[in-house]
Amino acid sequence: EVYDAFRERFATLDREEFLVVPLGGKNQILGFHVVSVGTLTASLVHPREVYKIALLANAAAVIVVHNHPSGDPTPSAEDVAITRRLREAGQLLSVSLLDHVVIGDERYISFADDGIL
Repeated sequence: EVYDAFRERFATLDREEFLVVPLGGKNQILGFHVVSVGTLTASLVHPREVYKIALLANAAAVIVVHNHPSGDPTPSAEDVAITRRLREAGQLLSVSLLDHVVIGDERYISFADDGIL
């Protein structure tokens, strides 16, 4: 569902964008917010920015999603590292990180589906 909701947004971008999607108690989408716009190959993301949005939205959980302009959604070491930091920060705040989705050309990687999260 996340891929279908955001693939068109990312289709023509030439740089990475990192979004947070806050979810309500029944996992309904409460909106989305761009927390970082990066370069062709990287995006700086801090847990504070992700969870600020979640807390302001009174979210029970979040999904984060970003694109790889290269077209290859294979997570980088940095993607895995920030996901671990986000998961840990969310646990402290009682806001679950349900998934991290990386979107490329016509395909995506879900950390939850692939057992990375």
